[in-house]
Amino acid sequence: MVFPVLAEWSYTPEKVTHGYTRRTLYVNVGERRFESRPVSDEMIEKFTGGRGFGLRLLWNAVNEQTRWDSPENEMVVSSGPIGGITQYPGAGKCYSVFLSPLSGQTYDSNAGGYFGPLLKFSGFDALEIQGKSSERILLFIDGDSGKVQILEAPAFAEDNSYEITETLHEAFSENEADKRNISVISTGHAGEHSFWAGMNHSFYDLRRKAPRLKQAGRGGGGRVLRDKGIMAIVVRKRGVSGTSNDPVDLDTLQRVGTKLHKEIATLDDQQCRMRRQGTAHLNRIMNDYELLPVNNFKFGSHPDIANIDPFVYEKYFTQNMPDGCWYGCSMACSKAADNFLLKTGPWAGRKVLVDGPEYETAAALGSDIGIFDPEWTLEANFYADHYGLDTISLGNGLAFVCECFELGFLDETKTNGLTLRFGSKADLMELIHRIAEGKDPFALTVGQGVRRMKKAFAEQYGAPIETMEAIGMEGQGVEVSQYVCKESIAQWGGYFLTLKGPQHDEAWLIFMDMVNKQLPTFEDKAEALSYFPNFRLWFSLVGLCKLPWNDIEPADNQVKYRGIEAAKVPEHVQNYVDLFTAVTGKAVTKEDLLLMSERVYNFQRVFQLRMGKGTRKDHNIPLRALGPVFPDEWEARKEYYDGRLREIGVSPEGLSSAEKIEKLQKHRLAEWEKLVDAVYKRRGWNRNGIPTLETLRRLGIDEPEVVEVVKKHLRPEDAW
Repeated sequence: MVFPVLAEWSYTPEKVTHGYTRRTLYVNVGERRFESRPVSDEMIEKFTGGRGFGLRLLWNAVNEQTRWDSPENEMVVSSGPIGGITQYPGAGKCYSVFLSPLSGQTYDSNAGGYFGPLLKFSGFDALEIQGKSSERILLFIDGDSGKVQILEAPAFAEDNSYEITETLHEAFSENEADKRNISVISTGHAGEHSFWAGMNHSFYDLRRKAPRLKQAGRGGGGRVLRDKGIMAIVVRKRGVSGTSNDPVDLDTLQRVGTKLHKEIATLDDQQCRMRRQGTAHLNRIMNDYELLPVNNFKFGSHPDIANIDPFVYEKYFTQNMPDGCWYGCSMACSKAADNFLLKTGPWAGRKVLVDGPEYETAAALGSDIGIFDPEWTLEANFYADHYGLDTISLGNGLAFVCECFELGFLDETKTNGLTLRFGSKADLMELIHRIAEGKDPFALTVGQGVRRMKKAFAEQYGAPIETMEAIGMEGQGVEVSQYVCKESIAQWGGYFLTLKGPQHDEAWLIFMDMVNKQLPTFEDKAEALSYFPNFRLWFSLVGLCKLPWNDIEPADNQVKYRGIEAAKVPEHVQNYVDLFTAVTGKAVTKEDLLLMSERVYNFQRVFQLRMGKGTRKDHNIPLRALGPVFPDEWEARKEYYDGRLREIGVSPEGLSSAEKIEKLQKHRLAEWEKLVDAVYKRRGWNRNGIPTLETLRRLGIDEPEVVEVVKKHLRPEDAW
């Protein structure tokens, strides 16, 4: 297949030296302009790589008036200095950074697959795309010939991800084996209109002879991609090896990697069964601890859990096949169901490969919408990927719609004939297809996200906004990921005191807080909400997956360490110290890793402030995240919640369930405010959630333009 060339640029690929090429690739798709830009020592020192590079480049590209659909909004994709090593599991990650249509502020979304490493080995630490093309285009980066092309996109039959990805792997390869040297970023037709549209990053599975998809799902990056006229980004680089990253100390990489490979081989079946069940192993555990979202987070468990038990999904997943999404990952959590027969939609009757479901998808497109049918979830999972829809936001949004329907705020006349109750499998699947198609007005509204649905349902149908605010599980415009956080004060912060909205990439503190009682004071919770978000952010700077950190741990970890220290998995933290030094040659400590992250964390907070967000009012929390909203939620765990009332000195005797809910919510809202104060103070922010000038100076990010943004918003009354 030949694609007409609209613009072309040749370059000499920079060799990777100790994890960096020290160049970025800039492409303006509207102006058809290309540049290779230098990466300075200062940028490496302050922003490290990956998400840090993305935020710095985006900051330089936009201004306070820029919106997600402005031509100057950029899509920046970057791996990191450790990204692309083959000796340690989980080194294929990269981050996409952009202004989000969903939240109206900066967003960063991670994905596995081959794109990040192949981009770096093609000569670039980051790709930044700006402008808008008036034509539908492909962007092709050929790291072998040193050529970048803007190509006219073909007329795909459906404009959906699997079709696009399969076509391009075929078109840019010379033979079957060569397909593994290619990675494609694409979205589906939902990218034309839904703010839930994410970006699929491909890797080619030689055993299955098919491309696989890993999702940079959250935040609406796929909508930004299509708004720029981009149907896909393709990178090709042959000859990747264990030394392509040019590590300083290969022996240490091999030693540390071998140690973890042995832990995974020996302990995974006992700890997580990741290699058999992927992250879906969490289904039963979350249900047992009342943490599995059921019916829009109303409940935390369900008697039909046996239908979606992880051992049920294990039977669908093809076993004894390599399932790492980058070379050398023995974690092998990228599970897949082969030869799955689709029953609905444009590919009905076809047998397809389904990537997943991950736990988040199994919950979002399962229990949270009242469906306990693994085959329905597998089909919804496939079509969400195909259409380019983020499964977390999609499931969360469908759950909100179902509850609004059951409360009488919606009916078939408003939903264009769909009966959207919890468990309405046929009509919910039809709504997914309609969201992607983009022709049905109701489905279009749903695809804009929960925050916009609340406003639209109130304005168009007279639905009570107070009730929808209470049950709409979103923060900062982004839908909540799939853990019930009602009974964990620390996890309130882990979701709703985040940089970009409630997802689990900042902190998952529920067990530590709720089950193990390791965070008794607000100061303890604030400390955890400083350490864990910063440590987790570090993976996004260097190109690593989080799972090998604490989803597998040394057999004696819980013996040698206690409490929060055990949760940090100190031996694995030391692995990362060793990895960073072995690749870059820069000697670091555990404290240095946190400093790298804290610097970027606070820079991003100021960036949100610059975009008109980033203050205390933007850290909204729905009442359902704090506790029951309706009597049936209370009655489902009556003894438990009556006990919680007694703990705060309120006798439940003689009170109706509604009265009990009111008293508990009043107490928990006060607890929320205490948590916000404690966390802001620990992070070095003022009472309004703004980093102080002292914090900026301590972190070395007190550049004039950063300080200017902060000074505009400082008020004496916000000081501690």
